[in-house]
Amino acid sequence: MRDYPLDLSFKIVTIGTRVGVVDASGRQVAYVRKKKFKLREDVTVYRDEGQREALFRLKADRVLDFGASYAVTAPDGRPLGHVRRRGVRSLWKSAYSVTNAGGKEIGGIREENPWVKVADGLLESVPFGDALGGLFFNPAYRVELGGETVLRLKKERSLLESRFRLEKLGDFSETEEDLLLASVVMMLLLERDRG
Repeated sequence: MRDYPLDLSFKIVTIGTRVGVVDASGRQVAYVRKKKFKLREDVTVYRDEGQREALFRLKADRVLDFGASYAVTAPDGRPLGHVRRRGVRSLWKSAYSVTNAGGKEIGGIREENPWVKVADGLLESVPFGDALGGLFFNPAYRVELGGETVLRLKKERSLLESRFRLEKLGDFSETEEDLLLASVVMMLLLERDRG
């Protein structure tokens, strides 16, 4: 198990998206570098910036991400589950479903207040708004497992990077933890691309 809360930080002024994840003791527990202009999402999450040890892989089942399902696999290719944006329902309020390796829906990720994301997205369209949006508008998401909220992700106030804090509110197994962390990372990457 990881030492919660986890802090996720996005570098704003880079080509491509880079996300670092550190635990409560300040130790890096995950790192993602997503390349721009890929037709089909295929993201590997590594243990650290050296990118020598993969933790899991997220791969889209289609080119267009609207309603796409992202397979989450272990480094050895063993399936852990899927995360999928809930199509039309996600246009207003972000909603994702999380399924286990057998295809059974076991949880989901839901945005708490869609107005916060709308205001944040509008400010990001203004020059330098991306940096200022992090001071005023901070969306939050609830991660559910078996009908219970087990994690809460909230955007933190920040100026030169986007930072999120992932707090543990309930219990889950190590396999579920990997699937949920991968799902949260994919959701953040997709929501960031959406604006």
